[in-house]
Amino acid sequence: MRDYFSLFNMLLFYIIIALILGSAGSIGLASLLLYLDDDRLSTISAYLLSLAGGTLLGAAFLGMLPKAISLMDNDNLIFYLVLIGISFFFILEKVVLWRTCGNKDCERHKDAAAPLILLGDAFHNFIDGIIITTAFFASYEFGILITLSVIAHEIPQELADFGILIQHGYSRTKALFYNMLSGFSTIIGGLIAYFALESANKLIPYILSISAASFIYIALADLVPQMHKKTDMKDSFKQVGLIITGILIIFLIKYL
Repeated sequence: MRDYFSLFNMLLFYIIIALILGSAGSIGLASLLLYLDDDRLSTISAYLLSLAGGTLLGAAFLGMLPKAISLMDNDNLIFYLVLIGISFFFILEKVVLWRTCGNKDCERHKDAAAPLILLGDAFHNFIDGIIITTAFFASYEFGILITLSVIAHEIPQELADFGILIQHGYSRTKALFYNMLSGFSTIIGGLIAYFALESANKLIPYILSISAASFIYIALADLVPQMHKKTDMKDSFKQVGLIITGILIIFLIKYL
């Protein structure tokens, strides 16, 4: 019994570290990039966007879905859950700004108030926390893989959020504070998931399926359209290379 509790205490320790890295870590890295000039920031953001697209797709198809299938008796149910999840996130994005464009000049940003953007970001971070914790319940290695995927797509997202808030009249200090505040929901979501899954491990494959749907939706509905805004052949080759690199990173972490 003592070994059981020590195992879960160690698991909780790793989860908390991962949740902090996935929230405050990505926000901190994004805030450091703000000190670059606009041209360099735009270039790095574009690179991160393509890399994040690859890591999200890799995590979903190489990590989450195979793990969910291995934990569930009815494989067909996985595909229904992914379809339901993608539909759900589409509706959610229509109702609330669950995700924001990477381009701070997009139409959604011009029409939305900064508090609504922060609310949508907080909700998304809350889901990220649940995803990270669920991954660690599957295995430590899988938890690390998913945490890295979350960080990869959160850095360009947080950069966009900073740009939106500054555009709405916030100072850089206030923008950082409010982003940190919304990022705290990652920890809240992760801890709630921890105590829920501790007594209901059977939920893990279902949550992983919905989590995979969220990663697929973000990559294909949000990130890919932003990549298509650049049609130059040189930029296109870079994007393809970075997407493949993102997928390879997930592959190497998972299989090596």
